[in-house]
This record gives sequence, structure tokens and C-alpha cells, in this order.
Amino acid sequence: MSQSRHRAEAPPLEREDSGTFSLGKMITAKPGKTPIQVLHEYGMKTKNIPVYECERSDVQIHVPTFTFRVTVGDITCTGEGTSKKLAKHRAAEAAINILKANASICFAVPDPLMPDPSKQPKNQLNPIGSLQEGGPAHKREYTTICRLESFMETGKGASKKQAKRNAAEKFLAKFSNISPENHISLTNVVGHSLGCTWHSLRNSPGEKINLLKRSLLSIPNTDYIQLLSEIAKEQGFNITYLDIDELSANGQYQCLAELSTSPITVCHGSGISCGNAQSDAAHNALQYLKIIAERK
Repeated sequence: MSQSRHRAEAPPLEREDSGTFSLGKMITAKPGKTPIQVLHEYGMKTKNIPVYECERSDVQIHVPTFTFRVTVGDITCTGEGTSKKLAKHRAAEAAINILKANASICFAVPDPLMPDPSKQPKNQLNPIGSLQEGGPAHKREYTTICRLESFMETGKGASKKQAKRNAAEKFLAKFSNISPENHISLTNVVGHSLGCTWHSLRNSPGEKINLLKRSLLSIPNTDYIQLLSEIAKEQGFNITYLDIDELSANGQYQCLAELSTSPITVCHGSGISCGNAQSDAAHNALQYLKIIAERK
């Protein structure tokens, strides 16, 4: 949504004199430019540099809203958006439409959360595929790593299945060659690596996990991060929080909470701040543990 007002009539821009700048010709010549870029170039050439000011910033609501005002010469316009960048784009777009005196000219205002395809490297390879595949195009070779605790083996093959099989065979061969004096077996290593499992959660006599089973997880002002930390300490697993750089589709911060359970658990959270996103991720992790612990 954008609003606009102008205090004076915009100067004519479409004259063909060599000394007059044509905004219409610049838009036609450079169709890939954003409204902010177009308005900035116009301001540079006409010595009317656009000035942007933030009129309103509501970040405490569910969907943040920003309002920016742009002034270029005698033209003043405003624009709204879920981010500062989007609000500036819409204000610039409104100003350009007044300068062109043609409301039919519209710009595709870019989504600040999505990458610009025109700026992406051409013929870019899938990075995951590049790591998994190697060798010349006519003879692909896949590599798979099999790892358990501090033990690791690598397998290669002409297919992913073959690479996995080779890695597993080498991994098992390593344990079969360990002497009995070392008192190490694959069963013991696997048993040690399992740590906190679904079975152990269901049958745990721990005070914290049993309290979680009875909790509704809906009490206001509950410190979910602290509660999850206490359960992790009791049940013997670790928690890692990963803040995501990109905002969510509705402009909120995002976070992942990884629990070193067996299998590993990853829960997503979002909020109006990084702290709120971490708390939401912890809350979702607690709900997951509660479901698992209550199953018979």
C-alpha cells in the first residue's frame, strides 16, 4: 500500500532536447532497475537527490509494518511494507509514477526475502551434488562417509548405493580387526552413542520429564528455554540453537533448536526477536518430547 502527494507540478521530462533528461527513456533502456535505483539516477541527473525518512515503525505486532517517506524535488510520497526495504521501494515507485504522470507504469517491487535471479551466478551447480559427485562427466564417482562417534570410514562408488555399501563394509571391517584385549565391540559403541532415546524418555523416572508429561505448556510467562535445559540435563542430551539469517515469510526472526537425542531432533521457532524465536523453538521441542514421552 502506498500513498502520495505533491506540492507542485512535476517538471516536464519527455522533451527530446539533448540537455533534458528523459525518465521514460531511462526506464525503457534499463528495465531491470528497481524503483529506488531509477529514482536515485533521476535525482543524480536532475540534482534532486531523493531523501528517505521513516515515518512509522511497528515491530511489536504480529506482522511488522514500516512506512517511509521520500522527497525528491517538489514531490513527496509515502510507501508501506513489511520491511524497511520494501517500504522504500514502494515510496520510490509512487514518486516515479507521479514524475511520469502516467499511473499505468508499474514496477515489480522486489521481495526482500527472495534472492534476485538476475544476480545469481549462471550455470551454478548444486553445492550438495558437487560435494557428492566427482570425476569427469562420463564417469561419475560418489563418496559417502560413515561415521559413529570418533570412528569414520569413507566409501566410493559409481552410484550412491555402492558408495554407501563400500563405506559400511570398511566400517564393519575396522571393528572386526579390533583385538579382544581392547574390550571394544560395535554393540558397545552403538549402545553408548544412542544416549537419550524414545524408549528411555518413555520409561524415565526423572522428575523433570514426568513433570513435562503433566504440563499443558500453555502457562503464560513460562521460561521454555530454561525448562528444556533442565530436561536435557536430566535426560543426558545437548541443545544447540541456530539463528537463521533470513526472516520468515511474515517478517519474523527464525531459529532452529537441535537436540542430540537418538534420533536427533530439530525443531523450528519464530518470533519478533531472536530471543522470542529461540523461546518458540524450545517450546516446540518441549511439545515434541511430551508427545514422545507419553506414547505407550
